[in-house]
Amino acid sequence: MAQIHLPEAERSLAPREDLAVRYAERMATDFKTVPGAFLAELRAHFSDAEIAELGLMIGQYLALGRMLVVTGTHKGACEIYVPDADA
Repeated sequence: MAQIHLPEAERSLAPREDLAVRYAERMATDFKTVPGAFLAELRAHFSDAEIAELGLMIGQYLALGRMLVVTGTHKGACEIYVPDADA
């Protein structure tokens, strides 16, 4: 997960990891226009139960993040680790 801050083309994730990250990004930014091709790609790598579970987990953490922002407690929450470029 240390690569999620990188642009999609620069990540070197396993296919299922890449799809899970793309699914999360889609749910966070553009959930109303999910193309059928993306859903077919998800179904090629995940069962319907896995897609549902992943979607529920993504939704849970999106909601938690939004609640932290609304309540002003997001500044005290953990930051995402971004490795140094020199490392």
